[in-house]
Amino acid sequence: MKNIFVINGGKKFAHSGGLFNKTLLELDEQFFTTEKGFEFQFTDINDPYEISTEIDKLVWADVVIYHFPVWWMGLPFALKEYLDKVLTAGHRKGLYYSDGRKADNPAINYGTGGLLHGTKYMVTTTWNAPETAFTLPGEFFQQKSVDHGILFGFHRMNEFCAMEAVESFHFHDVEKNNSADQVAIHHKNYLQHLQKIFGKKS
Repeated sequence: MKNIFVINGGKKFAHSGGLFNKTLLELDEQFFTTEKGFEFQFTDINDPYEISTEIDKLVWADVVIYHFPVWWMGLPFALKEYLDKVLTAGHRKGLYYSDGRKADNPAINYGTGGLLHGTKYMVTTTWNAPETAFTLPGEFFQQKSVDHGILFGFHRMNEFCAMEAVESFHFHDVEKNNSADQVAIHHKNYLQHLQKIFGKKS
């Protein structure tokens, strides 16, 4: 039995209704069923939450899945607030013990004090930017991938708690190219990704 904890970071703000990321959460609920050997919990950052409960969910999880849009090259402010509060409160409560350094040689081993060994995490992001903005020479993101560019710090945050990444999935051009047909393609591709990563191996 695998314990799956999904954090929906699709924030309702300005012109964003957070609907696309909410549909990903709904797909997760359909995929990660008890019949397939999963236990499932989620948090929606638009709803009230208790910090101690969120720490318990992270400690409970075998896999943490993050869904969020990228706003102004970073996390939505409500998701950043959630992580700041929950991770800080998780010090010596199951998330991390220290920053990993020892007093006799404080120059080394920073970031090795995490306690979530064996926990995997997966991130999905949604973008107005097309995929070509990351891949073509001369385009905006200078041929740096989402994971090695904008999300580098996010991945280091998870590693600080000793979590291990599985393959990310990124949705591009979801604002200007958001027809029903395109959304259906995104959903199909995401379910295929879940099957590849979490489906039973024959």
